[in-house]
Amino acid sequence: MSAYLTVKDLHAYYGESHILHGLSFSVNEGELVTLLGRNGAGRSTTLKAIVGLTGRKTGQIQLQGRDIIDDAPHVIARLGVGYCPEERGIFAGLSAEENLLLPPLIKYKGAGAAQSPMSVDEIYELFPNLYERRHSPGMRLSGGEQQMLAMARILRTGARLLLLDEITEGLAPVIVKKIAQVMVLLKNRGYTIVLVEQNFRFAAPLADRHFVLEHGQIVMTIEQSELAAQTSTLHQLLGV
Repeated sequence: MSAYLTVKDLHAYYGESHILHGLSFSVNEGELVTLLGRNGAGRSTTLKAIVGLTGRKTGQIQLQGRDIIDDAPHVIARLGVGYCPEERGIFAGLSAEENLLLPPLIKYKGAGAAQSPMSVDEIYELFPNLYERRHSPGMRLSGGEQQMLAMARILRTGARLLLLDEITEGLAPVIVKKIAQVMVLLKNRGYTIVLVEQNFRFAAPLADRHFVLEHGQIVMTIEQSELAAQTSTLHQLLGV
């Protein structure tokens, strides 16, 4: 497998606050990795830095060998990066289907770069709840339905690197189980996924590797095969 995303010596700031302190990691094409850590460790900031939504930053962020650290967010999105923020950001006054029809279907170029955008029908097959609520305004959707819609929108663009921030937070167990099934399906379809997740029980069986952050640095990398042996240490680092 080849490195799809490479982050080297990344420092990121919000104003005068120094959040990321020399962060380095890589994600291979088709992998699903998690960023784990306590609140304030820098996990969400890492995703925002990759898509260009932080303030000043230094280091390297490479997407298939191209350094994107100085690119604007809309340029990064057109390179096939989809970001699902913790706050979801759906349009409350538009119906679920209108939300799905808003994102542009971007045609990507480059060897091996194209990921076919999902059609609305494919989205409904993936998320049957959205089909049932397709005419409901965003403000009337449950938290789980809003989360499904937020994920569905980035799949509609054809993005092939998915940056997902706390996608199970506050959701009912039955919805969490459904999202886990979707994650497995997306991984099997070749998507590359970086998942920030507090729910370790959800994340543990899904990921190829886990990166543990503390104070804006990666302090531990755990391969899926090492997980059982490292569970005690991991729980200490995460405080669970």
